[in-house]
Amino acid sequence: MSVAVSTDPDRIGFDPARLARIDEHFGRYVDDGRLAGWQIVVTRRGEIAHSATYGLRDREAGAPVEPDTLWRIYSMTKPITSVAAMMLWEEGRFELNDPISRWLPEFADVRVYDRGSVLKPYTVPAVEPVRVWHLLTHTAGLTYGFAQVNVVDGLYRAAGFDLGVPAGADLAEATRGMARLPLLFQPGTSWNYGVSTDVLGRLVEVVSGQSLDAFFTERIFRPLGMTDTRWWVDEPDAKRLAALYAPHPATGQAVRAEAIGRYALRAPECLSGGGGLVSTAADYHRFTQFLLRGGELDGVRLLGPRTVRFMTRNHLPGNRDLASFSPEGFAETILDGVGFGLGFAVVLDPVPSRVPSSVGEYYWGGLASTAFWVDPVEEVTALLFTQLMPSSTYPLRPQLRQLVYSALVD
Repeated sequence: MSVAVSTDPDRIGFDPARLARIDEHFGRYVDDGRLAGWQIVVTRRGEIAHSATYGLRDREAGAPVEPDTLWRIYSMTKPITSVAAMMLWEEGRFELNDPISRWLPEFADVRVYDRGSVLKPYTVPAVEPVRVWHLLTHTAGLTYGFAQVNVVDGLYRAAGFDLGVPAGADLAEATRGMARLPLLFQPGTSWNYGVSTDVLGRLVEVVSGQSLDAFFTERIFRPLGMTDTRWWVDEPDAKRLAALYAPHPATGQAVRAEAIGRYALRAPECLSGGGGLVSTAADYHRFTQFLLRGGELDGVRLLGPRTVRFMTRNHLPGNRDLASFSPEGFAETILDGVGFGLGFAVVLDPVPSRVPSSVGEYYWGGLASTAFWVDPVEEVTALLFTQLMPSSTYPLRPQLRQLVYSALVD
């Protein structure tokens, strides 16, 4: 599959000279050593207006970024897991208000952190069950150990949940371990980025009767033609995988993070619906086009258009934005003027963020600075791939929005 430019940008409302600013701007990140390389794809109305690669997928090997480079997409796995869940919802297999303990009994008697320390936490019973919609919206009270913001994060790390799960745990065992830890807040009362989508992936397994990898392959990847998206990279394709980098604390230069990066080269014990996939620009382009087209691509329909519209509305209670509904913590998004749907951040008002976008645009990103968005108003999609962890290192995502929207001139 190709992500080559498929039309004259002028024909679909883009100024080619202004699109060229994207490569000039992000090229500087590579030229001064902050990034090893990147790949960017911009489309409108299903046509590719801009597609570019720059720099090296593996700086130490001198290997350039190529159109078929494989990228760790980390949390860009979450929208795919959310689509999987909503496919089952469309079949009537569950309701969004259902308590997840119906399928995952370990969540029947969860407790909520009240006060105290990592060594001596005090908890209270949950007054509301964790429901399916809580998982899809990150309002369940689950968290990430690596966030290192609060006591519950510390309890996660103490139990072996940091960047991954305890050694030897598969998804079923990891989910049982998560249920034994206290929630950060009462379900549905706040928003916090965490392992909710991993638990959702386990729910998909139990409800469907398939492993998550089998469900993804048979129900999503194969029908959509996402032939390169996988859970790990085996030997024949290992050279296509981009190396993972992190900024040097003193110089800001990208330094290889091999200890974490090598995990993508072996089969995972736990299938992480929240962050386990490797993909290509061509594959994720097909996923964004499927979304933009309302759940259908090339004659294959996985979701109904009303379901996609429902997923990409703000589901936070009171139509609040993340800034007013979230404790301070890690997230793959700015919080002001942004709500959250069933698996996606949703723009409510672009003004508070000071970043151009359309009301109703939806998106997400990954830990290694990858990102995508779908703008149903302008019929624009955009993809950014690089491998720099964490994603908060540089403002790559808002800068890409600046450059894309300023190039749209019709």
